[in-house]
Amino acid sequence: MTDLTQARLRPLADTSPSAVVAGFIAMMTGYTSSLVLMFQAGQAAGLTSGQISSWIWALSIGMAICSIGLSLRYRTPITIAWSTPGAALLITSLSGVTYGEAIGAYITCAVLVTLCGLTGSFEKLVKRLPSSLAAALLAGILFKIGSEIFIAAQHRTGLVLGMFFSYLIVKRLSPRYAVLAALLVGTALSGMLGLLDFSGFNLEVAKPVWTTPSFSLAATISIGIPLFVVAMTSQNMPGIAVLRADGYNVPSSPLISVTGIASLLLAPFGSHGINLAAISAAICTGPHAHEDKRKRYTAAVWCGIFYGIAGTFGATLAALFAALPKELVLSIAALALFGSIMNGLYLAMTEPREREAALITFMVTASGFTLFSVGSAFWGIVAGVLTLMILNARRT
Repeated sequence: MTDLTQARLRPLADTSPSAVVAGFIAMMTGYTSSLVLMFQAGQAAGLTSGQISSWIWALSIGMAICSIGLSLRYRTPITIAWSTPGAALLITSLSGVTYGEAIGAYITCAVLVTLCGLTGSFEKLVKRLPSSLAAALLAGILFKIGSEIFIAAQHRTGLVLGMFFSYLIVKRLSPRYAVLAALLVGTALSGMLGLLDFSGFNLEVAKPVWTTPSFSLAATISIGIPLFVVAMTSQNMPGIAVLRADGYNVPSSPLISVTGIASLLLAPFGSHGINLAAISAAICTGPHAHEDKRKRYTAAVWCGIFYGIAGTFGATLAALFAALPKELVLSIAALALFGSIMNGLYLAMTEPREREAALITFMVTASGFTLFSVGSAFWGIVAGVLTLMILNARRT
């Protein structure tokens, strides 16, 4: 139980328009980052539309329940998401096994994640990580997303600049509504420019589809173990770093355990696993979510509510997001992350003896470097720790 849980829990009284918007943007960022990858992986594996819809439903319901439950339990903005690197991994891995064997591999991954949480091994590893490196890791993860707004400006200059300057103007007048103003202006401009296309949108409720799992060594090696490594290094470790960097010291072991158990229960319906969020989490933990740090948990609760709504209509989710211009989604996510990037960079450079190690952690993480199918978040930490050890080792 953190210090933030001592006050009375009043979700409705504690919420604000900025928290609702932050929750919506976090949900939107999570879905748009890899929803297409999941459809691509499902189609490559020959899954039916019902199975793909069930996959999205299972992930969404798990993320909704865990985000709402954990945020209320610890009064901390704890956002849960599926693994984008994991979804990318499945594009090439699913086609080599039966779907039942893939489900078995999902279960294997979920069991390993749960064991990490229950044994406390992940908690011990996180506590050894210097706070400066954790902050640099956060800044590196978010930097690429934050800089996408300037790339988007090359393609939709009027739309992006309209959002950017509306953000700056409202930020000066009323900071808590800056992101909301940018979203409203962006949507209005998109409509005026004819960039909104709802022609492919049809409301349809998703139905869960059970698949009986089977287990094979090939699926365990090609899917289960890689998913576990990706979940811990590219999702859970950065997710904890986001919370730590913004001053939320909730114990990590229960969070890991809960997501592992939820993944285990939902695997037969297609869920390849849910983990702590990093990028979308930073939207809920940052100052734009709520001016009062103690009440930012409501942003994650709203994110969970939007997860549940989106998952219920999972069959039409892709069409809904396809109706929005990509530049709008990229820009609003970037603007919502500015505060977290600034905070991460500030904390990373606070300790003089750790600045160079923090800088290298930031640079490697932000580079997108991948080796042995493991993402840059893991290698950023490895590079930072090695730098810290070499530079600060005692001389004999």
